[in-house]
Amino acid sequence: VELVESGGGLVQPGGSLRLSCIGSGFKFSDYYIEWTRQVPGKGLEWVAKIYSDGSTADSVNGRFTTSRDNAKSTGYLHLSNLKPEDTAVYYCRSRIHNQLWRGQGTQVTVSS
Repeated sequence: VELVESGGGLVQPGGSLRLSCIGSGFKFSDYYIEWTRQVPGKGLEWVAKIYSDGSTADSVNGRFTTSRDNAKSTGYLHLSNLKPEDTAVYYCRSRIHNQLWRGQGTQVTVSS
């Protein structure tokens, strides 16, 4: 099982990014993909989740949305109207085969 995030980078305030999470080693369509983020010195913050049936939940008042493409074994986190306080390492994770798996993270930096 492996989860690999990508798509992070440096973006100006108000900008957008799309993060990707590619899964392998399991049947991707059967599992949820959850996004969290971590700011250095702070705890892990839950961001969004997309279930296997495509339903979603998020915590950032619609600025962040999540989607998935099961044919590509990829989950996405769409970040919009980014703010400096959104700067963090973003992780995707899922509980697969009764174990919580997480990717290595991708850095998002929001700065002018």
